[in-house]
Amino acid sequence: MLSNKIIIPSPGKRIEKKNQLAWLLASMAAQPWESNESINEMVGNRLIDNAGVAIAAINRDPVCVARSQAMFHKNKNGSTLFGLSSDEKFNCEWAAWANAVAVRELDFHDNIMAKETCHPGDCIPTILAVAQQKKLNGKDLIRGVATSYEIQLRLSMSIALNPNKIDHVGHLGPAITGGIGAMLNLDEETIYQAIQYSAHTSIFTRQGRKGNLSSWKAFAPGLVGRNAIDAIDRAIRGEKGPSPVWEGDYGIVPILLHKENEDIEINLPEKNAPRAGILSTFTKEHSAGYHGNSIIDVAFLLKEKIKDLKEIKKINIYSKKYTHIVMGSGSNDPEKYSPEASRETLDHSAMYIFAVALEDGFWHHETSYSKERKQNPETINLWKKVETFEDPDFNQKYYNEKDPLKKVQGAKIEVIMNDGTKITEQLNFANAHPGGKTPFGRNEYIKKMQPLINGFVSQQEELRFISLINNLENLDSNEIQNLNLTCDQNTVDLSKNKIEGIFN
Repeated sequence: MLSNKIIIPSPGKRIEKKNQLAWLLASMAAQPWESNESINEMVGNRLIDNAGVAIAAINRDPVCVARSQAMFHKNKNGSTLFGLSSDEKFNCEWAAWANAVAVRELDFHDNIMAKETCHPGDCIPTILAVAQQKKLNGKDLIRGVATSYEIQLRLSMSIALNPNKIDHVGHLGPAITGGIGAMLNLDEETIYQAIQYSAHTSIFTRQGRKGNLSSWKAFAPGLVGRNAIDAIDRAIRGEKGPSPVWEGDYGIVPILLHKENEDIEINLPEKNAPRAGILSTFTKEHSAGYHGNSIIDVAFLLKEKIKDLKEIKKINIYSKKYTHIVMGSGSNDPEKYSPEASRETLDHSAMYIFAVALEDGFWHHETSYSKERKQNPETINLWKKVETFEDPDFNQKYYNEKDPLKKVQGAKIEVIMNDGTKITEQLNFANAHPGGKTPFGRNEYIKKMQPLINGFVSQQEELRFISLINNLENLDSNEIQNLNLTCDQNTVDLSKNKIEGIFN
């Protein structure tokens, strides 16, 4: 890795282009490099992961809305939409929009846990859409996806957004843009200008993840993906972006990112080195905010030890600061205890997640959030007994560890019974994490996908899709056109298409 210190100059002082963050990222994206078996396999794993969670969400309202918008932008040389026949093609920016919403809707795919937390798999719908429209091959797609993951990982390890109440898609936009630039073999200058435009249009506040959450959480990656496509096209045609977008007098860092960004240093791969950042990311086994995945796994362990849940007096969850203030009682969001709260709110409520997992002994992406489930009186009673706490030991093991794969992600949970007995369990990592009890490999990704697509996708279609993934690096452009899961006839809800909006 090459270490690069990012300097924020005094007002009025100029910073050389070669030292600007956007140029460093563009230079890395433009460099040629050879992939390897580990990277190829992991890119394939994340394509499987995205497809599964997207089909599981195929008929949820936000996904239906985004798909209906995309379907009014047909393009015979364009890109595919999840669930629809690969013979139907649409403008790549609208396919990216709709497919990104489908992938993000259930909060059920991969993560980076570093100085910033985010979901790097959000890049794939946009990059795949561009690959299809531009008739690229499997090697091109791998290069684009791996480069995007590399950029998002390196930004997330270097620049904190969340402490400044800025949403994590601030890193996603530049990452997608760099990935597209790499995939299209664009030059440094073009990628540099596009990254700046994309960074500028990817900054949003975290109010979208505060209080009573809406479907914005699902739509955000599609919006920055669509902006990234526009940024690249605009730069190819000779247009420029705000410069220097991160370091300038009115740039992103000096104006918006004051907290925890005093000394910014970014490590980037050496020239021609494999872009292996994707190997430092990991997926979810359970459809909940990542901090909740280990909490669900601990709940399953505790269920085996507690004979009567009605005898529970209090439940204390100890974890790192981020879990406490984002998903826990430290958020000071009363909605996280409300049986009337939205699914988007409850999948970021550690208290709700633990109570339901403890009662049921399993977790389901739909039934665990149903109206009947969240309004069950016994669940509400148990839910109110749960409180989270910031724990110095978990803080030390998370914040002091630089390696994203070694950052302890878990929790210790103490159940206090009415008779004073204390029952405790702890996991440092969720089971599916590379450091967990049952880390995910190709077989686990497929097993996760299968129940999610059951009832929508035939076994023949599933096998066709997996066979393409298994040969990803050798796919030609025609096969990339078919790198999509088509649902059985009459299983995709198209009712939103009947609403007369702007596009029809």
